[in-house]
Amino acid sequence: MLENLPILSLITFIPLAGALMLALFAWWGKPEGREQLERNAPRAALVISIAVFILALIMTLDFDSAKAGFQFMEDTPWLGGGIEYRVGVDGISVLFVLLTAFLTPFCILASMTSVKKRMLEYMIAFLVLETLMIGVFVALDLILFYLFFEAVLIPMFIIIGVWGGKNRVYASYKFFLYTLLGSVLMLAAILWIYNYSGVQLGERTTDMRVLIEELNIPGGAQTWLWLAFFASFAVKMPMWPVHTWLPDAHVEAPTAGSVILAAILLKLGGYGFLRFSIPLFPEASLSLAPVIFWMSIIAIIYTSLVAYRQNDMKKLIAYSSIAHMGFVTMGIFTFNMQGIQGGIFQMLSHGIISGALFFCVGVIYDRMHTREIAFYGGLVSKMPVYAAFFLLFTMANVGLPGTSGFVGEILTMVGAYQVNPWIAFGAALGMILSAVYALHLYRAVIFGEVVNEKLDNILDVTRTEVFILGTLAFFTILLGVYPSLITDVTAASVDKLISDFNAAQIAAGVK
Repeated sequence: MLENLPILSLITFIPLAGALMLALFAWWGKPEGREQLERNAPRAALVISIAVFILALIMTLDFDSAKAGFQFMEDTPWLGGGIEYRVGVDGISVLFVLLTAFLTPFCILASMTSVKKRMLEYMIAFLVLETLMIGVFVALDLILFYLFFEAVLIPMFIIIGVWGGKNRVYASYKFFLYTLLGSVLMLAAILWIYNYSGVQLGERTTDMRVLIEELNIPGGAQTWLWLAFFASFAVKMPMWPVHTWLPDAHVEAPTAGSVILAAILLKLGGYGFLRFSIPLFPEASLSLAPVIFWMSIIAIIYTSLVAYRQNDMKKLIAYSSIAHMGFVTMGIFTFNMQGIQGGIFQMLSHGIISGALFFCVGVIYDRMHTREIAFYGGLVSKMPVYAAFFLLFTMANVGLPGTSGFVGEILTMVGAYQVNPWIAFGAALGMILSAVYALHLYRAVIFGEVVNEKLDNILDVTRTEVFILGTLAFFTILLGVYPSLITDVTAASVDKLISDFNAAQIAAGVK
């Protein structure tokens, strides 16, 4: 149905076109119309983001999950010299495109009441951010991928730096510099691959499909290139010990910024491991997998302990996100079906659950303008509906069976057990610790007596907030009881990834 339609380009660039339209109206419009444009910008952005989601949903429904290769391909001359505009999706990337398009309207909807200044510029930044995030997941050219991957920093830097909290400038610069410095090494590696492809293949190219299928990088070079890509992806996730930018960024970002940061931006690193590190550098991936395992276990246990000691709700959830990303990296580098499927499922599930938790924090922050855990207590008597939603997402974050949080964690642990039972044991300990800090947060905020008189008149969730949290709750439970909605789509692509990886090991004499 979509064969002759540039569906991926439409999904990718409609938000950017909408942002440019709003910017042009602001530039050319009359000064007296500025106030009206400020009022209408959120509605326009919401309509644009909903249109993108509808297109992404249509594409996903038309996607043939039985095929392992890329679909909806577009290949257009761009910079020349083998560098072209190449986009496509497989069973892995199509769901991340859908997740991005799904969450963006909720972020815009929530921002209509929480953002108090420069609403027009905020919506422009958010639409540009959506284009860049989707571009990362559809790019099949190394240079195009790098462009989208790095450009994501700009709108998020602005969102944190302009609409963030009192330490927003420090947090935005820390976020920008950490992620930029890591990616400089990846750019150097991409340029090396581009030149080496000309030596080995007779023609330089950055076509990811050609590089994976035909380029044979020597083992020693693979290690250095793998480390260069790792420097970028590890910071983006972020992995321990390069995780320290994330809590600051989360605390200072506005609610919608925290949602997108946790739900989508953290997944760019995990997606990069799947799309580039393992297919391009299979020997290095296998030899360095033990390092990833232990880094993942340290992240799971250490950041869980740190989370328990936090006084700020956002910072606690931020450290929780780092711990959950440890399950992702652990699962991806098992190189087996359960582990990789679990890692992908965990990323998608965490996108919904963490987004919902940050929305929950935003609900009471908008009312009380503080995220200090000690300020609250006894909200169950004042906000019973809110307490019910918060309980569901807290249990999902812990990994309660019947929620999507359980499926990803158990699959990654099953995959890890096949490789090293001690790794699985460490991850299981992390699950116990996650219950400790999550239930500690819930008890402190929701249960007990209302001792703070400022909470006497706090209002329960509005209809808009019920719609946002209710929709996320529905998918949290749906994916928990029907995980094949994800695993059936990703199975063929994951199987091909594993088959190609094993074939590369055999060719190298490892297996």
